[in-house]
Amino acid sequence: MVSKFIAPGKTIGILGGGQLGRMMALAARAMGFRIAVMEPKLESPTGQVADVEVEAAYDDRRGALELAEHCDVLTYEFENIDSDTASFLEEKLYLPQGSNLLYTTQHRLREKRAIEEAGVKVAPYQPVHSLTDLKEGLKQLGYPSVLKTCRGGYDGKGQMVIKEEKQIETAFKDLGGAEKDLVLEQWIPFEKEISAIVTRSTNGETALFPVGENIHKNNILHQTIVPARITERTGETAKEIVRKLAEELELVGTLAVEMFVVGDGEIYVNELAPRPHNSGHYTIEACETSQFEQHIRAVCGWPLGSTKLLQSVVMTNLLGQHLPAVNTHIERFARKGHIHLYGKDEAKQGRKMGHWTVLDETQEAALETSNTIWQDILTKK
Repeated sequence: MVSKFIAPGKTIGILGGGQLGRMMALAARAMGFRIAVMEPKLESPTGQVADVEVEAAYDDRRGALELAEHCDVLTYEFENIDSDTASFLEEKLYLPQGSNLLYTTQHRLREKRAIEEAGVKVAPYQPVHSLTDLKEGLKQLGYPSVLKTCRGGYDGKGQMVIKEEKQIETAFKDLGGAEKDLVLEQWIPFEKEISAIVTRSTNGETALFPVGENIHKNNILHQTIVPARITERTGETAKEIVRKLAEELELVGTLAVEMFVVGDGEIYVNELAPRPHNSGHYTIEACETSQFEQHIRAVCGWPLGSTKLLQSVVMTNLLGQHLPAVNTHIERFARKGHIHLYGKDEAKQGRKMGHWTVLDETQEAALETSNTIWQDILTKK
């Protein structure tokens, strides 16, 4: 691939119209770019801040060609964009990220094999194509283990923890095992979940953001705490893993790596996401360069910005069920931090509607402010 410099005034096309595309578009606009988006529905979070909206399904070739007419460079905002469409567009216009990493990361088995080939640990796993495969896999991996769909799972969807034999058939059926590829993973008794985001430009320049510690509730990311509460050695190991994956996968753009830290500091990679990530939203206020601006810099052939952490920070997700309380007490949230709302049309239970970022001189102070307000306002009965 020949690197191109994309100048201000040109149009960046984004496949996918969610909140990641929205924040990507806002960063790009600040840098002087125009935005075109392809999404099945008009007035999406990205569409609201775009110059051009193409209303089309992700696998719609007609829509893809219409998008291509408007774009000087193309990127994507989440990995479940149809890889065939991305490959088709790669032939029609400049897609510096390519379609290969997209193809790899949208199927769990391909992703795990690619991580192992890079010399990085993942949880022991077994492919599952039948009920017999599942039973054999459990004999090898033991209980508990996690059964996951190979495609499309997020925020705890598309997976079930199997703790005992009587759950086997139900889990297989509920996850569509007769029609879908599944993978069984051994349960990792982790102490912490962490993530790190790396960006690699079309010029080969690489930059890594600080490691974040992730707290989940009901399988949905609740908070990211930065710096992560891990040892310096564990942090360096995590960064080495992320750099290795970026190089081995020939990354262009942004890659988020979610990891498990076990008791002795050993790290297992859980998942990859080849785009900006929920756990990196803190970078908007807390780093010299946000993950979104960095991504735009990377795909447009600009020098990468500094990833220096300016202050300790806690990012908290705002879900559909939280919005009434957030709107009622918006002044209190705004006084203590930064509110981001995504412009989604319907606030559903468990749906990510925005996030709230609190910065302070110390990690402890930022966490205390975040948790005090959260407990006081959002968890009252």
